[in-house]
Amino acid sequence: MFEQLDTMATERSEIRVGIIGLGNIGQYHAERLLDHGVTLVGGVDIVESARKRFASRYDVEVYDRSEPLFESADAVVVTTPNEFHEPYAVNALEDDVHVLLEKPLANSVESGERIVRAATESEAVCMVGFNNRFSNTVEYVVHRIQRGEFGRVSHVEANYVRRRGVPGRGTWFTHRKAAGGGALIDLGVHAIDLSLYVLGFPPLSEASGVTRSEFGRREDYTYLEMWGNDAGPSAFDVEDSASAFVRTDDDRTISLEVAWATNRPATHEFVVHGTEAAARFDLLENDLTVHTASTGGPNALEDTSVRTRDVDTHKLEQAVFLDAIEGETKAVTNVEEALAVQKVVDAVYRSNEAGRSVSIS
Repeated sequence: MFEQLDTMATERSEIRVGIIGLGNIGQYHAERLLDHGVTLVGGVDIVESARKRFASRYDVEVYDRSEPLFESADAVVVTTPNEFHEPYAVNALEDDVHVLLEKPLANSVESGERIVRAATESEAVCMVGFNNRFSNTVEYVVHRIQRGEFGRVSHVEANYVRRRGVPGRGTWFTHRKAAGGGALIDLGVHAIDLSLYVLGFPPLSEASGVTRSEFGRREDYTYLEMWGNDAGPSAFDVEDSASAFVRTDDDRTISLEVAWATNRPATHEFVVHGTEAAARFDLLENDLTVHTASTGGPNALEDTSVRTRDVDTHKLEQAVFLDAIEGETKAVTNVEEALAVQKVVDAVYRSNEAGRSVSIS
């Protein structure tokens, strides 16, 4: 379904969209929105240089506050630091302006709950951008699970690991107040969401986890993929890796490995375990292997490789958001699911502090 959406040339000029947060990811969204044919009407950022750059590039009005944008926009894409997700999203929803909110939902469960409440009370669409759901590989696996080909899916191994990908120390990513955490809330939410999506978002029971800061606070390390200025280890008060185990009410499980920096090759590998089949895939690649077992005979085990087409997952995510605005489909990433992801993140942090498993609530 999403593969077909990517190839459609849909004219949506009647939908007026603004961007809140005009950094790289804001511009990334703007480019793809223009591909959809929407009318880009403006942008918001508290940084003057970001506003000037965006206005020059897209020839639109820019503001240092959101209220003027809400007067001219039908929808906004929010790409600010996590601590500002709530005020922008809630204000937009109270004005019945549709919201596509970059992951994560918020920087805390309490803040996320306020967004969910605003979304429930609003007439507008609110969608959280977990773009990896729109991967052709993921959709292929989910389709086969829904057809019953995997039997009961009982466990997901989720790895979202960079070898040396610490954000610039001193950027908002490395400040707990602004981000709500480090690698877990940045990368881990992708892995948690995708795992729960594959499992069908079952009720959650408990989590056990450990977070570590083994690289970001060191003076003597080479960071191959650091972006942003480096203010040094004193500007780093979050974790750069996390290991966790999540359990659902019906005893299905997720094992999670997340890192900005490790001494292993980067991987976005997932392994989905079912009673009738399993699948292994890496989001960095466009292929997967399905493992099945037949009954009897010398060749009872089969491994089938499947090559999937590369797609622009952010563009597909936007297509579903725009369809939802037009009433053609329901937003597939709803805020209640995003809140469940936020609760898992919170539970892992609490488990690390407590030194034991904790309830997800």
